[in-house]
Amino acid sequence: MEKKLILAIETSCDETSAAVIENGQTILSNIVASQIKSHQRFGGVVPEIASRHHVEQITLIIEEALEKAEVSYEDLDAVAVTEGPGLVGALLIGVNAAKAIAFAHDLPLIAVNHIKGHIFANQLVTPLEFPLLSLVVSGGHTELIYMRAEDSYEIIGETRDDAAGEAYDKIGRVLGVPYPGGKHIDRMAHEGKDTYDFPRAMIQDDNFDFSFSGLKSSFINTVHNAKQKNEEINENDLAASFQAAVIDVLVDKTIRAAKEKNVRQLILAGGVAANKGLRTALEKAVSEELADVELLVPPLELCGDNAAMIGAAAYVQLKSNNYADFSLNGRPGLSV
Repeated sequence: MEKKLILAIETSCDETSAAVIENGQTILSNIVASQIKSHQRFGGVVPEIASRHHVEQITLIIEEALEKAEVSYEDLDAVAVTEGPGLVGALLIGVNAAKAIAFAHDLPLIAVNHIKGHIFANQLVTPLEFPLLSLVVSGGHTELIYMRAEDSYEIIGETRDDAAGEAYDKIGRVLGVPYPGGKHIDRMAHEGKDTYDFPRAMIQDDNFDFSFSGLKSSFINTVHNAKQKNEEINENDLAASFQAAVIDVLVDKTIRAAKEKNVRQLILAGGVAANKGLRTALEKAVSEELADVELLVPPLELCGDNAAMIGAAAYVQLKSNNYADFSLNGRPGLSV
């Protein structure tokens, strides 16, 4: 098979990343510069600061990715970039860098949907087999996406309010844990017990949509009421109860959807895919209820935002000559 190399760029939020991917499956380099420390004191991502960091880092990160992969621009077959969804200012840094490289080196330009990138992160470990179902769980997204083929996407379930990762960060602020709150809540949950009766919203509904706003409000009210009454609260038990409520709904609806769609593979994708509680619960449920379905869970380094996943998704478009032109712009509200 002819070797095809893609330089991929990802700047949708607070990671500046560049990677070189061979044939959509092999990582030659994947450089990620995180901004977490810059945003921690604000308790969340500040768009203007994120954009400034991308401007400072983008050229250095691209050069490092090429150097580590031991390739030059002349070796590349295309340049790919995240066009959305994400923070508009952050997206524009990557998009304009990619357009400049494509123009200067006469390379095809490929625009990639960030969510599709998260799904194809698994392709960097195990070949995808269709039909498949992907549970995408991140700070801004909670979606069930059915794929009949590698270029076919159908959202069969999504959040109607807060995404799961967003809820984690918000209750993390209530508990006073550092941003991002997800990994801290996950750690605390493993040290506590599910003793608080938090709601499992929409778990019995005849659809695959999610809602975490009520759970978040119930958690916050529980903490505030306890403080007003000077009652002692066990923060580890609170975290365990919150996480159990989130996981119960995610796993229940995902398993039901996988059965209904009769899929060959079930994929976990997105930043919250790093959550140990969710990974363990989904593995258990699949082994018990979906014996013929292969569960794909990306390694931790491919759960968060990274350019390697963008390069993997871009390869599908490279094969079909699905290129963008120089009118490409950042699209913060882009849907799958």
